[in-house]
Amino acid sequence: MLEPGNNSELPAIPGKRYFTIGEVSDLCGVKPHVLRYWEQEFPQLKPVKRRGNRRYYQRQDVLIIRQIRSLLYQEGFTIGGARQKLTGEESRTDLARSQQIIRQLRTELEEIAKVLRR
Repeated sequence: MLEPGNNSELPAIPGKRYFTIGEVSDLCGVKPHVLRYWEQEFPQLKPVKRRGNRRYYQRQDVLIIRQIRSLLYQEGFTIGGARQKLTGEESRTDLARSQQIIRQLRTELEEIAKVLRR
């Protein structure tokens, strides 16, 4: 198993659509029971569950797990602090997207207004 501070030494994520919990464990350097615990603590982490309650993680889930691992093991965050940081980053991303959409709409409306004035 990888040491907590070696996030840069994690293997590359293969180009698959779904990963089992064992594969994600190997890709992220954490044990499966830790992944199951993090699912309870981080609402962003929701693997697909199929027959027999088997978990199938997508690439986005693997990236979130690596980010959680980095926050907890490298940066020294607590579970609660890491949860808040991830939630805050989502909020900032959503805000930036919303502002970009508003700017685009405003530009389009100004162009329409110019056409209508002619």
